[in-house]
Amino acid sequence: AILCTSKRPDMPAQEESVGKFVLLSALNRGSETGKAAQPVLTSRKRPKKQKNVPQAKKMKSAKQIASDEVVLPAMRHSDDPPPLAKRWMNKQRVLIFATRGITHLHRHLMEDLRNLLPHSKKEAKKDKNEALSAINEICEMKNCSKSIFFEARRKRDLYAWLSNVPGGPSAKFQVENIHTMAELKLTGNCLRGSRALLTFSENFESSAHGKVLKELISQVFNTPRFHPHSQPFIDHVFVFSYLDEKIWFRNYEINEESGALNEIGPRFVLNPIKIFDGSFCGKTLWENSKYRTPGFYRRMLGSMTKYDNRVMTKAGREVKQRSLSFPVDEAENVFG
Repeated sequence: AILCTSKRPDMPAQEESVGKFVLLSALNRGSETGKAAQPVLTSRKRPKKQKNVPQAKKMKSAKQIASDEVVLPAMRHSDDPPPLAKRWMNKQRVLIFATRGITHLHRHLMEDLRNLLPHSKKEAKKDKNEALSAINEICEMKNCSKSIFFEARRKRDLYAWLSNVPGGPSAKFQVENIHTMAELKLTGNCLRGSRALLTFSENFESSAHGKVLKELISQVFNTPRFHPHSQPFIDHVFVFSYLDEKIWFRNYEINEESGALNEIGPRFVLNPIKIFDGSFCGKTLWENSKYRTPGFYRRMLGSMTKYDNRVMTKAGREVKQRSLSFPVDEAENVFG
């Protein structure tokens, strides 16, 4: 086969060499296969420009999107595993720890709160000589945005700090009337890791500091939805009652059948002392003027004389003693 190529006068030298290389390669392929080689003609064409397509045609219509969605069944068998959550948006965590010198009662209360809050984290006991501002760095290392810190004094007084790390605010409380779950042995029970409802009395809305405390407590004790360590249901409720300038905490089980409430525990009372602008520091936003330290009451009891103690004991005995221990029938001994 003889191939003839004619050179155009306007063809550049580079295109001419490319065309000869293509023809020679075609001849070589034909000689190897034993067949007549077909001349391969190449042309350098410019790519076609795409026409302007309206944006509405590129996007799928609403009907096409609806047809692509997967429709879940209306009913699910009880033995089937629950569907896993796809989104975990609120990733807040609470760091719960204490100082050295706490008693066994304080330690059991701290463990009860850790069991009730599945989004909590542990930390070793803090030395008393360290500043409170170091807690912010510990929370940052533990990737925690909230903190519950128990501070023990004289091995009998317990104080609690609730803080929003690192911007604040934070509040300091004195913990009173502590009763743990192991001590009470109540009939209520709840599953470990389940989420809890939070209820607050109407008295929180009566003052500005009450609203701040309500918001702070709700952020600390609220378990985020779809948390990996939490169960996907609610079977108990946290009750916060504001009475006599104190916050009373109760934990109840929600009976699935009747809706009745059975107390689980623990029990404790938070006596608010101060609210600070920052986290464990800052300006004092509010201070409880009615608060008295435990040492103040102990000094009052120590200053009483023996006569005062005897008078108080006699008054208490008279209140407890009944006038008649049992009802007496006056006509009982009429006939001897």
